[in-house]
Amino acid sequence: MYQEELLENEQVEKVLSPHPLSFMRLQSLCIFLIVWGVLVGWFVNFSEYQEFFFENFWAVILVWGFGLLLVGVIASLITIRWSIFFLYLGVLVGGIAIMFWIGDQNDAGVFIPFYSVAMSIIGFLIVELYRRSHKYIISNQRIVFKGGVLTKQERTLRYDKVSDINSKQGILGQIFGFGTIIPISQSGFGLGSDSSFAAGGIQVGEKKAKFMGIFGGGREVQTPRARSYYELHGVHPYKDVKKIVERLVQGSVIVPYQQEQVAFQKEQVDIQKQMRDLLKKQTKSDDGETPKE
Repeated sequence: MYQEELLENEQVEKVLSPHPLSFMRLQSLCIFLIVWGVLVGWFVNFSEYQEFFFENFWAVILVWGFGLLLVGVIASLITIRWSIFFLYLGVLVGGIAIMFWIGDQNDAGVFIPFYSVAMSIIGFLIVELYRRSHKYIISNQRIVFKGGVLTKQERTLRYDKVSDINSKQGILGQIFGFGTIIPISQSGFGLGSDSSFAAGGIQVGEKKAKFMGIFGGGREVQTPRARSYYELHGVHPYKDVKKIVERLVQGSVIVPYQQEQVAFQKEQVDIQKQMRDLLKKQTKSDDGETPKE
C-alpha cells in the first residue's frame, strides 16, 4: 500500500500474498497435462500396441483427446466450472491445428509429449502470474483486497462491518502452514449458495400396466465462499494472520459499545440536570416567588 493510500492514523500490520502452493488446484491441471501427454507418447511408441498406432494419426488423437476431455468433464462437474473442460478442449484443438500446420501428422506420438510439456509450462507461468497479482493489506482499520492481471479489482472491508470469520486449511496447508481466511460482512459478502435437490420415484402396477411418479424438493444453503481476490486466500503464516484479524475485529466491536455507554451516561446526566432545575423552580414557586423563564 502506498503512503498516500493510508487513512488518518492508519498503520499497516501485514502485507500478504497467497502461498506458492495455494493454487495447487490450477497447477494440478498442468501436471495432469504433462503426465497424460508423456503417457500417451509412451503408449504409442513403446507399448505392445504401438503397431496399431503406426501412421494412424486419428487413433493417436482419439486416445489423447478422450483422456483430456474425460478428465475435463469430471473436473468441471466437481468444481462446477466448465472453463476447465473448454481449457482442455482448446489444448486439444490447438495441438491438432499445429500438427496440420507443420504437416507432421505421422509423428503425432512424438509431438504430443513435447506439446503437452510446452503447454504445461505456459500454464504454470500463467498460474504464477495470477497468484502474484493478489495482494492483501491488513491495517489497524481495515483489510484491503487487491488483484487482477488485466482488470484490477479492489475491495475494502472495515472491521466493524465483519460479522463472522471463516477459516480453512487443506492437507498441503496443514503441512506448509498456509490457509484461507474469509471475513464475512454483515451484508453477507463472503457467502455463496449451494443448492441441493432430492427426488424419488414410485412405480405402480404389474406387467404392462405401470405408472411412474417423481416428486422432490430443493434447498439452498449459505456457505462461506468468495473469489480469491475477495478473501485472504492461502496466506502464510496462517495461524498468525488469523490471530491478527480476530484481534482487530474484536477490538472494533468494543468501540461502538463504549460509545453507547458514554452516550447513555451523558443522557442520564442531562436528565438529572433537568430534574434539578425543575426542583429549583418548584421550590421558588412554593416560596411565593415567580419562577424566571
